[in-house]
Amino acid sequence: MRGTAGAAAVLVVLVGATPAFPAELKAQTVAAFDRYVQVTEQRMKGDPQFLWVDRLPASQQRAVLEALRRGELVIDGLATRQGGKEIDIPDGMVHHWIGVVFVPGTTVDKALSLLQDYDHHAQIYAPAVAASKLLSRDGNNFRVYLRFMMKKVITVVVNSEHDARFTRDGPNRASSRIYSTRIAEVESPGTPSERERPVGNDGGYLWRLYSYWRVLERDGGTYVQCESISLTRDIPMGFGWLVRPFVTSIPRESLEFTLTTTRNVLRK
Repeated sequence: MRGTAGAAAVLVVLVGATPAFPAELKAQTVAAFDRYVQVTEQRMKGDPQFLWVDRLPASQQRAVLEALRRGELVIDGLATRQGGKEIDIPDGMVHHWIGVVFVPGTTVDKALSLLQDYDHHAQIYAPAVAASKLLSRDGNNFRVYLRFMMKKVITVVVNSEHDARFTRDGPNRASSRIYSTRIAEVESPGTPSERERPVGNDGGYLWRLYSYWRVLERDGGTYVQCESISLTRDIPMGFGWLVRPFVTSIPRESLEFTLTTTRNVLRK
């Protein structure tokens, strides 16, 4: 009986993980995340190289460039430090990844056209993006709505709004900075009882998502790089074995999917 009861309890947790472990986004968590982003952006501004791969040691750089030209995705985890120390995120977790793909024969203009085609992102990046809409545009500044669907045993759906600013850094390069401005978790998505949970009082599976794109045309094609920084809840005591795989694996897998899809679409 104990084994049956235990299995049933796990099933309840898996099916209803969001309501089972409510989380609150606290001011101290936001402040720590903002500090992490500020220090990271200071590093970006001081980068002597436009692409992450060009900052690697020569031997590692050669191997990465060869992998990219074979059509592979290169991805790595990052961790920003301040004064040589980790930046503590109380009651939260920062997920910091960078990835690069190379698309032979394409151009910066084609890459930008794809990245800025927000009205069609739901078709381009399905099923991770379930709905998308350009809310407004002022030159190279965009306001965007995206509905994300994240699935790993459980399914989490969020409505989100973003501020995207694109910059043409030269004839062969461009960059963008995309900040989430609102993220609301959705209960019972796609049903008559669908509703948003209060912002910052939800399952905590995605509280912030900041992305930094760099696009460089050279070597007979275009390199597309994305650096992603996201904020989620911390792991609840006693259920790390269950919640941690979702919280920690989704940020990397989402970036892998986005870059791989971008490469495949541009290849066509």
